[in-house]
Amino acid sequence: MECAPGLTVWGMRFALGTIPFGTAVNERDTFAILDRFAEAGGTVLDTANNYPFWIEGCTGDESEQAIGAWLAARGNRDRMVLSTKVGARPVDPADLSRYEGLSAPVIAKAVEGSLRRLRTDYIDVYWSHVEDRSVTLEETLGAFHELTADGRVREIGASNVPAWRLERARAVARANGWTPYTHVQSRHTYLRPRPNARLAESAHVLVTDDLLDYVADTPDLTLWPYNTLLAGAYTREDRPLPESYDHPGTARRLKVLREVAIEVGATPNQVVLAWLIADGHLPIVGVSSLAQLEEAVTGASLSLDGDQKKRMAEAW
Repeated sequence: MECAPGLTVWGMRFALGTIPFGTAVNERDTFAILDRFAEAGGTVLDTANNYPFWIEGCTGDESEQAIGAWLAARGNRDRMVLSTKVGARPVDPADLSRYEGLSAPVIAKAVEGSLRRLRTDYIDVYWSHVEDRSVTLEETLGAFHELTADGRVREIGASNVPAWRLERARAVARANGWTPYTHVQSRHTYLRPRPNARLAESAHVLVTDDLLDYVADTPDLTLWPYNTLLAGAYTREDRPLPESYDHPGTARRLKVLREVAIEVGATPNQVVLAWLIADGHLPIVGVSSLAQLEEAVTGASLSLDGDQKKRMAEAW
């Protein structure tokens, strides 16, 4: 499966989210999950230079460090696709609301930290983690282009941006002959929250119909949906759906989702992943146990027929 020009996902159609690795998931269990992911044919590891800074006692180095330790121990860097981000790391541990941003000096410094923690000399997909309108797109994209030109970064992506800003950034890159964004991350799953609902996670930016349409019409652009399984809310009674999903359409979509899950002999989580993959997206799936990973691996190979996809799409 081709994710984008130059990046191939060998036998696995989702990216492994790694936020808790090295913290809530200790090193032994982190290595076990990563070993099994690689054994199953998984290659894409998604992290950031600030995971998980919001946990007391953490700096944001931990996830990248855990992945780097595993890569060094297994000697398999050339088999993995590393995705990490810059822009949302706090500049002051005492004030988590102030982020580093996307200026050229920040990007140049941040990439060196990520390379060091990941124990590699290149990053496959380097992301602008959040918007930073205090600097020009020319400055940010010029800095990213320098990294791709010297081989430290292969491709770039934009996370948490509206479609119009993404298109404007790609236009800036085209005009200057620079590396364009060919990947985009936004929060997306089968259920959709109420229009204009405020998410509890204020930094998350939801996929919009406009962005979905833009991605569908842009062959070199891949959507990486995150928060795809709503932290377990599809299947766990102890994980209720967020209040923002409390509307009549949710009940109708859940009914169809559960019907399809029974028809194909799968869990709702697996059907959600299959539905996202069928649209050509590369969902990010965060796991904290081998059991969760196995569920995702099976879901990634699940096929939905045309009628099932149509019923799921039309349920509102």
